Amino acid sequence: MAAVTMEQTTPDEHIAGLRNRIDEIDAAIVALWKERASISQEVGKTRVAAGGTRLVLSREREILERFSSELGADGTQLALLILRAGRGPL
Repeated sequence: MAAVTMEQTTPDEHIAGLRNRIDEIDAAIVALWKERASISQEVGKTRVAAGGTRLVLSREREILERFSSELGADGTQLALLILRAGRGPL
């Protein structure tokens, strides 16, 4: 969906359109979050079944650095939440 513009809309309509788009984005984020967590859990189970460790700290560091470089301190916090969703609490 394209961004909602103020052309030919009232401010209330514009805000409603923007909020609708936010709701669509939130739904996509939730769906992707669940998919990512499921895949991450499958990776962990497969690694353990093959005799490996449950966690690969170098991989977690890589993800933390990626989110941090893109989003700063908030990215680090977001990455920590995402990682925890996939592996559970330590």
